[in-house]
Amino acid sequence: MNSITTKSSVAPDFSLLRNAFGKLVLTLADGTSVEGVVPVRAFPIQSPDDGISLVSPDGQELVWIDALQSVAGPAQALIREELTTREFMPVLQAILAVTSFSTPCTWSVRTDRGETEFVLRGDEDIRRIGTDGALLIADSHSIQYLVRDQFALDAHSKKILDRFL
Repeated sequence: MNSITTKSSVAPDFSLLRNAFGKLVLTLADGTSVEGVVPVRAFPIQSPDDGISLVSPDGQELVWIDALQSVAGPAQALIREELTTREFMPVLQAILAVTSFSTPCTWSVRTDRGETEFVLRGDEDIRRIGTDGALLIADSHSIQYLVRDQFALDAHSKKILDRFL
């Protein structure tokens, strides 16, 4: 396999396709191909579409993409598809109920992936992210639930959340 050291401040010319085994194959402008590349977000929560690296199977950065929108449509779709399968972080839309206001307790929530329940072990499993009201809530199985803006939640959800913050 060829060693590639291409890094750029803008998305270089490349093509991306999925082979018969489901792996992404990156082909650079010079014709060099690498099978099994993996897209990795630099800032998955704050700027999910900015700063994406295409990494070789051995962890070497092959291509840096400043903005995903700068990538051609088919390659952009493949990158988004791959990121979706790699990253599982449901976005919490509403807190429906909690079993108690002391921990551990079971939360019933609605997410962008449907309704579910999880166990919150302790108040320390709710972390503030940045300054715009975003939160990460970790359940007892270490699944991270993202609250993009705690202030945009409905009144019932905010009331419950305030008890734990």
